[in-house]
Amino acid sequence: MSGGKKRNWWRVLGYGLAVFAGLIAVLWAVFATPDIPVTTLKAKYANTASQFVELSPGTTIHVRDEGPRDGFPVVLVHGSNASLHTWEPWVARLTAKGYRIISLDLPAHGLSGPTPEGLYTSAAYVGIVEKLVDKLGLTRFALGGNSMGGGVAWRYAVAHPDRLSALILVDASGQPMPKGSSPPLGFRLARVPVARDILATVTPRSLIEKSFQQSVSNQAIATPAMVDRYWELLLYPGNRRATVQRFGQYSGDDGAAAKLPGLTVPTLILWGREDKLIPVSVAQWFNSQIKGSRVTILDGIGHIPMEEAPDRSLAPVLELLSATQTPSQSA
Repeated sequence: MSGGKKRNWWRVLGYGLAVFAGLIAVLWAVFATPDIPVTTLKAKYANTASQFVELSPGTTIHVRDEGPRDGFPVVLVHGSNASLHTWEPWVARLTAKGYRIISLDLPAHGLSGPTPEGLYTSAAYVGIVEKLVDKLGLTRFALGGNSMGGGVAWRYAVAHPDRLSALILVDASGQPMPKGSSPPLGFRLARVPVARDILATVTPRSLIEKSFQQSVSNQAIATPAMVDRYWELLLYPGNRRATVQRFGQYSGDDGAAAKLPGLTVPTLILWGREDKLIPVSVAQWFNSQIKGSRVTILDGIGHIPMEEAPDRSLAPVLELLSATQTPSQSA
């Protein structure tokens, strides 16, 4: 190729790249979803029970501590891209029965913003639970978690079995990925610079609506208000970029699951049979790993039993709490 042709080729290539970059910029400007101001989100999604607790410099999380203070404490941890609001149906029923319920928004979720360290691994979230229960002065309590929050809950149980009276795993994450397998697409995209920026800024409501509808079997709960809640809280300033960081920090197996066979905390494994995100087979895996655990499978229910079927999903939880808590036990 002659020198003139080479220059022309590079000129065409440069022009093409410039056009492509310009097109991406235009699409970005059209479809980018702006953050929602913190004051607006707090006005809509905080309530009289909401507290904003500083756990360390720069790390303040949204917490609700509800029910009688002398009631037996139950700490509840939500799943990925959810918030403490997911537990509201259970909270109303448990506090009515005299339990003290502590729910929290993990960093980069709900009304809790990102952390200065930018760490959003399961181990980092276990550290958040540790700091919170210590700050609240809880010495003995039950701990429950859904999905990613279930993974946080059992990791806390492995580290602090002496603190727990009971463990409740609701469609929990944690079964290690087979060796050599590839992480889910979203986690892989989070490691690609351009894709990472798009994921952190382009968040159409329709995407959240479709994702939520695919997560649940009981479609009646996929109301506009419910979809708005999941979508709008994702638009808390900094939370989307932190979510992409979290995806990028995903390892597939942090080695913690190897300690599950030594766990002796009374454990309920609660699962929706129609869970499309974490299949019901994982419930049996947890049951095989945790000695003496009990399993309840809910027919016709998907990934979020506490929102899809509050009474049905809570019934076995109440049985576990009744069996593992004596009247003298308190925080």
